[in-house]
Amino acid sequence: MSEKIIITFPDGNKKEVDKGISGLELASQISKSLAKESVAIKINNEIKDISLPINSDASVAILKRDSEETLELIRHDCAHVMAEAVQELFPETQVTIGPAIENGFYYDFARDEPFTLADLPKIEKKMHEIIQRNKNFVREVWSKEESIKHFKDKGENYKVELINDLPDSEEISIYKQGDWLDLCRGPHMVSTKQIGKAFKLMKVAGAYWRGDSSNAMLTRIYGTAWATEKDLEQHLLQIEEAEKRDHRKLGREMDLFHFQEEAPGAVFWHPKGWTLFQSLINYMRNRQDKAGYVETNTPDMMDKSLWETSGHWDKFSDMMFRTEAKDDKIYAVKPMNCPGAVEIFKQGLKSYRDLPFLLSEFGKVHRYEPSGALHGLMRVRAFTQDDAHIFCTEDQITQESKIVCDLILSIYKDFGFENVKIKFSDRPEKRVGDDAVWDKAEAALKQAMEATGLEYTFNPGEGAFYGPKLEFVLRDAIGRDWQCGTLQVDLNLPGRLGATYIGEDGNKKTPVMLHRALFGSLERFTGILIEHYAGHLPLWLSPLQVVIATITSDTDDYALEVKNELIKKGIKAEVDLRNEKIGYKIREHSNSKIPLIIAVGKKESQEKTVSVRRIGSTDTKTFKLDEIVTTLSNEVKSPIE
Repeated sequence: MSEKIIITFPDGNKKEVDKGISGLELASQISKSLAKESVAIKINNEIKDISLPINSDASVAILKRDSEETLELIRHDCAHVMAEAVQELFPETQVTIGPAIENGFYYDFARDEPFTLADLPKIEKKMHEIIQRNKNFVREVWSKEESIKHFKDKGENYKVELINDLPDSEEISIYKQGDWLDLCRGPHMVSTKQIGKAFKLMKVAGAYWRGDSSNAMLTRIYGTAWATEKDLEQHLLQIEEAEKRDHRKLGREMDLFHFQEEAPGAVFWHPKGWTLFQSLINYMRNRQDKAGYVETNTPDMMDKSLWETSGHWDKFSDMMFRTEAKDDKIYAVKPMNCPGAVEIFKQGLKSYRDLPFLLSEFGKVHRYEPSGALHGLMRVRAFTQDDAHIFCTEDQITQESKIVCDLILSIYKDFGFENVKIKFSDRPEKRVGDDAVWDKAEAALKQAMEATGLEYTFNPGEGAFYGPKLEFVLRDAIGRDWQCGTLQVDLNLPGRLGATYIGEDGNKKTPVMLHRALFGSLERFTGILIEHYAGHLPLWLSPLQVVIATITSDTDDYALEVKNELIKKGIKAEVDLRNEKIGYKIREHSNSKIPLIIAVGKKESQEKTVSVRRIGSTDTKTFKLDEIVTTLSNEVKSPIE
């Protein structure tokens, strides 16, 4: 009699089955139609090939092609098909690494002549042919020696290197699709035909082998893949719209900032851009003042010893800018503000009555990002964080976390972000502190989230190296998600740096440290805002709110009078007195995303009126000067006024 195991389905129902039953056999026992539609199986929340055996009691979900979790498999399978297509068309090409990624997939190829965009239609056509062959994905386990010999004989030197680097104890799995095969951990769907037609190759780029600039340069081909052609079409439309909204393009048009090679990853803010940047800081400063934070500022450069004690040196030293002074000491430009906040907390004796102790800082930090990862304001090497650190007792974690959550959601709402997702990230593989401390920190943060009543999802293994965290993800106007704010519970760093307070019992205790950033990076948040609004920023945020343009030169004085009246009421206004036609001026300022253009001519000058055109409208309305000044003085008020 065969050994039995218990399968628990997502709806809670249980089924006794033979040990070693495959996912496909299990689906067949439920119904023939389910077996036909099944493409993979999820065992204890881990997706597996549907052909693999189930050898112990487990929670099991059978995945169809239209399951949400299947999308990653579609993309992974598509990557394999692309690699096969490339080698059919260009047999001399070596296949290296090709994972599924957000919205798609890529593969890196080694070839004497790099691929170009012109090659993509041909590869894409071949992929459709391969998919129609409907070959099954078949998993095989090979020995290390067998694997090395196979790929060495094929001239696949990169694969040989990968296999050589694997521990001897690691199982080596090979996936075949017809006559083509690749080294792969899996999982995959049943056959190539299940990929469907909803994919497209997007671009080519250079990529160093294993991301190391000392290694050979490979050609990376990116593609996107979706469950349906409708989803693909929507994604391509989103990309098209995103290109129109690209903050780098709009930043030039709006004269906000620029970058140049002499300072890679660092922003040159122009007057208008700096005005916008300062508006964000002033807004956040006001909100934090009202929430009880005390603003501080810590040194940009500190001795290596502090970073060693904090644990940052071990974790981040390869990303830290450092310098050696004449006294032979090594200093690091801060990649984070946290140790500086602890050093401020340590000054003077603190008691439990002083807690929670709220310190904020608009701290400039520097991190060495690879040059290939830099992307306008979205990925920089020098950026400003709206950091804050809350020193509290363990009993205060829940309440303080709830307050932060309420504050951050309120702030995002002020900037037009109503759709916010929260992710709970627990301990990463590389971390400081023992498991007991992490257990306590994770439990406290979960309790805080339960207290808020807010929905959240889990993001396993993505916590900070010193504690679990919440990530706040904004959805913008065209449906893209941006991770911005974070809240982290830290039971490690205060102790490592010797922070204490006197408890109710008169003994020294180590405070809990809550790390909190709401915008996150101000540079990045600025880029997100520009793209979210397509440059048409809310009037209160716009760095230049009104341009007064003259129709004739003899109205220059009146234009200046209008400007002065507006400025008196706190409205950011400039005049355009150039000897150009009014239509030209309006077009130019509209392209620069100026919210309001006021035209003044002889009639307006005589009647003390103005003609107003709002961006995005072709209508012009006439107002009395005092009327428009009053109207705009109310409109330009920020949400905190």
